[in-house]
Amino acid sequence: MPILTPHTEIINDLLKLAVDSGVSDIIIKSNKPGYVRLSGKLKPVDMDPITCPEAQAWVDEHVPKVFKAKWDELGQVDFAYAWEGIGRFRVNAFHQRGLVSIVMRHIKSTVPTFDQLGLGATQDALIKLVQAKDGILLVCGATGSGKSSTMAAMMNWVNQNMDKHIVTIEDPIEYTFPDDKSLFQQREIGLDVPSFELAIKAVLRQNPDIILIGEMRDRETFETAISAAETGHLVFSTMHAATVAQSLTRLFEFFPPEEQIQARRAISGSLRGFVCQKLVPKIDGNGRQPVNEILTADATVKNLILEGQFEKIQGLLDGSSDSASFSFNKDLYRLWKAGAIGKAEALRFSPNPQALEMNFKGIFIKS
Repeated sequence: MPILTPHTEIINDLLKLAVDSGVSDIIIKSNKPGYVRLSGKLKPVDMDPITCPEAQAWVDEHVPKVFKAKWDELGQVDFAYAWEGIGRFRVNAFHQRGLVSIVMRHIKSTVPTFDQLGLGATQDALIKLVQAKDGILLVCGATGSGKSSTMAAMMNWVNQNMDKHIVTIEDPIEYTFPDDKSLFQQREIGLDVPSFELAIKAVLRQNPDIILIGEMRDRETFETAISAAETGHLVFSTMHAATVAQSLTRLFEFFPPEEQIQARRAISGSLRGFVCQKLVPKIDGNGRQPVNEILTADATVKNLILEGQFEKIQGLLDGSSDSASFSFNKDLYRLWKAGAIGKAEALRFSPNPQALEMNFKGIFIKS
């Protein structure tokens, strides 16, 4: 164990307290005490303020050498930090008003299962999606919605049940997967490959069955995913979008108006589904419950995308009797009826609370 510098000891103490308390995120703003996010709520920590020189010294000491020039030049950087006996963290360091801030996400040491995440009731739909032989599968949600954990649980199921060669491209690596039935190659941007663009260009030459891309960030990434899907690969990725409808809109924003018809053909042919997620406070106050909206791209969905009739997809989700596709309202209603979440919270997180209120009264859209 290396000798602790004073600034590292201060921040390690904060991280240990956070991990022991079950915190998801730690926020450090220069000249303020540390803040943590527990069950979605932001709380200050009872500690002395962390000064800007202390925050600056911590980043300078722990940012990997390959990222040092980026930190010095751009004033922001992403990397992973780990300390034995505490845990592993995804780090974003940046400047605001000339001072250093650090945001850290605790990455659990073990890859989660569906049951551990509270996804047991939706696992049949998720398993159906991961068993696709090719195509694109997107896990969507806002920052902090648990989409990375859900995608990791899907990969965990593949690892335990299927013999696949899986190549991941991450910035940075979050969960580390042991080789069980599948073989994992996990590439971290900056450490294993200089840039995201180079990793994307090389991945099809690495003989993968499954490709995991940390985030669907631009047109080039998405076009590579389409090429991979068309050549027999299954591609997993995440995207910042709240609902299935918003996710579809985001995909088509990658393409200019004159290419929309061609894009509809490509997307309808390669898309296998969306998994959108929110985290809703549990009724007992003990943590948060994942709530999902899942669209499995069957023949009907593909035809709607091909014809550009996106507005019909939400109605399909609300009225579907297929357990492989359902709306947020259907999952919120299920969880409320099971006593997992309260009515007020269900309505607060619903994208259509008026329709959910009707569901509570026993009125539903029929398929």
